This record gives sequence, structure tokens and C-alpha cells, in this order.
Amino acid sequence: MTSDRPGLDLRRLQRRMRLLEVGVDLLGAGDGPAVSVRAACRAAGVTERYFYESFADRDTYIREVYAEVGEQARAALVTAVSGAETPTETAELAVRAFVALVLDHPEAGRVLLLAPLRDPALGGRGLDLAPSFVVLVQDQLRGVADPDERALRALGLVGALTSLFIGYLDGTVTVPRERLIRHCLDLLDRAARP
Repeated sequence: MTSDRPGLDLRRLQRRMRLLEVGVDLLGAGDGPAVSVRAACRAAGVTERYFYESFADRDTYIREVYAEVGEQARAALVTAVSGAETPTETAELAVRAFVALVLDHPEAGRVLLLAPLRDPALGGRGLDLAPSFVVLVQDQLRGVADPDERALRALGLVGALTSLFIGYLDGTVTVPRERLIRHCLDLLDRAARP
């Protein structure tokens, strides 16, 4: 008698990944989060039994969807800048990678930037990801000698960029994509000056 355990584990992982995918669409919906266990199951094509094999409850699910998108964003930025040779090239590649993530996949952008403000299950989760983004920005401010000043500028810049992208996602910022990219790069350039 052979065990089908690897097959069961694979199917469980596939269901979990499918639930996380639909969670991005539900949590990042344009008209606001619409996440319930029933909605997630319906969208993923699974029963609630399978939902609960992966997630304890709705709030755990939302937090894991958010963490998944946060990790995707961090990985996209790290990958984008890995081949850069100059600070200017690094900044442009990072900005373009983040713009692609947020604007080409607005649901993911809304999960990352708006969901922490809209869904109580996330509470202050947006603050959990901020330090990793601040460190990425700080690395671009090498021209600023004082480490405290570099940290302050990086934190302020992450706040400004976050506000810009939120504005783009909610429709209050309506400039063309390239102009947004140029503006973000200009902010980075100004912050990097000694």
C-alpha cells in the first residue's frame, strides 16, 4: 500500500496559494475590501473546509494575504536593483519595479498601501513593512554622511512616496506614468544630496 501524502500536501498547497491569490483581488478591490470566508471560498472554488485547513479565521487570512503581497514587493525591489551599477541606476530600477507592481497590479497596490488603513484585521501592519522599505531607500542616500539625517530623509521619503502611490491608486493623482516615475526619481535625487 502506497501513501498519497505528497499528493495531498501538494493539493493543500495549491488550494492555499489559490486562496491567497483571490485574497489579493478581494482585499485590493477597487471599491474597498470585500473579504469574507465565503467570498474567498467562492472565488477560489473551494469549500470552507479547505479554507480552514490553511487559515484559522478571516483575520489570519487577511494578514497572510497582506504578508504575501509585502514579500512580493520587497522581492521585486531587491531583484530589480540587484544588477544596478550606480546609485542613479539603482533608484530608477527600484522606482520602476514598484510602479510596475502598484500600477500594473492595482489590487496588489491597494493591498499593500490601502488595506492597512481600511481593514481592522491589519491594524498597524503597514508599519511592519515600512522598516524594510526605509532600509532600501536609505541605501540610496549614500551621499548623506550623517546616519541620523539619512534615516530621517529615508523615512520621510517612504511616507511621501506612499502618499503619491495611494493618490495614484485612488485617482487623486492623474499624471501619466512616466511623469510619476520622474517625480519619484526627483524626490530620491533631492533627498540624496548632502
